[in-house]
Amino acid sequence: MLADDTYVARRLFLLGEWDAALAVLGPDGDPELRAEIAVDRWFFRIEDHDEAEKAVAALDPSLWTAQLLTARLAYSRLMFQRDPRPDDRAVAEASYRAAATSGDELQRGWAVYHWGVLLDNIDEDSAGAVARYEEAFEIATKYGDDFLESYIIRHLAHLKAPAEGTAMLRRSLHLRAALGARPQTIAAQAVLADDLPEHDPERAELIRTYRPGAEELRIGWLKPTG
Repeated sequence: MLADDTYVARRLFLLGEWDAALAVLGPDGDPELRAEIAVDRWFFRIEDHDEAEKAVAALDPSLWTAQLLTARLAYSRLMFQRDPRPDDRAVAEASYRAAATSGDELQRGWAVYHWGVLLDNIDEDSAGAVARYEEAFEIATKYGDDFLESYIIRHLAHLKAPAEGTAMLRRSLHLRAALGARPQTIAAQAVLADDLPEHDPERAELIRTYRPGAEELRIGWLKPTG
């Protein structure tokens, strides 16, 4: 039964049904999965930060998952300016660095990617970010991790020439849709819509499509595109 509950929780997690996923998992479920879901819910909804932090604190700090999620919490407080702490920048980089050395190679790819996002969005260090995105991209393609690739190329897109960047955004959207990752697909639709010319019919269709889903999932940082 526990294995079945974990499977169902993972499927609900992928759909952005965070509350239901946590309920199915229950208090005795996989603590790493619980922490992942709680942090993801906080990141998309900008709600229940304390519960996310508590779930991460319950993990063995030497675990790759604990290191990555600790970094993501610190990064997100800075990014969204939600009660950022004086040491958040240092904690984020130190934890990403630790995660990049404590897991397997694919896990390293995720850690290096997130480290690149920190450099990109917080430090505005494009050169440093690109180096890490490219390293993570090599790992993602080596292991066929389409989900990781979808994240990397979505961030690389804004550093490329317009036509190439738009093509990357479309591929990111298609990869996420194929995987059934609903919150990420909605976010990809919004980003692509914002990238397209104002009077492009595809832009209007993307906006019409993503807005109801964003409202249903209560994605807190996804501002409507006019």
